[in-house]
Amino acid sequence: MARPAFRVDAVLVQAVIAGALSFAHLHDLADAAGQDGWKAWAYPVSVDLLLVAAWRRLRSDGPSRLAWCWFLIALVASLGANVTTAGFLDLAHPPAWLRFGIAGWPALAFLGGTLLAHSQRSGEPEPLRSAPATPLQAPEVEQESAADPEPVSAPLLPVQDAPALTPASPPPSVPAALVDHARKLAADHHTRTGSPIDTDTLRARLGVPPQLADAIAAQLA
Repeated sequence: MARPAFRVDAVLVQAVIAGALSFAHLHDLADAAGQDGWKAWAYPVSVDLLLVAAWRRLRSDGPSRLAWCWFLIALVASLGANVTTAGFLDLAHPPAWLRFGIAGWPALAFLGGTLLAHSQRSGEPEPLRSAPATPLQAPEVEQESAADPEPVSAPLLPVQDAPALTPASPPPSVPAALVDHARKLAADHHTRTGSPIDTDTLRARLGVPPQLADAIAAQLA
């Protein structure tokens, strides 16, 4: 497959020439206003980037006041530099308003670029807000329930006799040796503290279940 022959686009060549001349004029104007060195080269880049950003916003989102405003500001800055360097001003002794405008341009360009990049576009829909949750309604069921007659009370069922309470289990039998040991512990506790031993302390000292400790405490009383 043969490749298409390379052709020079006259419009593209004209755009490159115009951009280079505008770039040089902006550089010369910034340098004459006291912005020497790399700062003089940064000014034309800032103006051209703002012009391109506003034009892309117009092409992608359609006409808007924000895009047209910053496009005209960048265009005036570019055209003003081209006209000013044609001999209408004495660049060897630039006026104060020119120095003021060149010094304030970075902040103005930063504001324009930020607004063009981060402002909400006209074609973007607003984010949907979550609607408050509402309980599900069943109108058909409500209509049917409204048409139903009054509920008929169910017949009372005969009350069954409550089951007889089972007698409490008899207290466990306590060996005499365990009772004697418990008496010694109770006497020792009374000697040391001056108060009779309680059931919890007795159960902890003997290591017996609560029911057996209660039975032992009842015999010690």
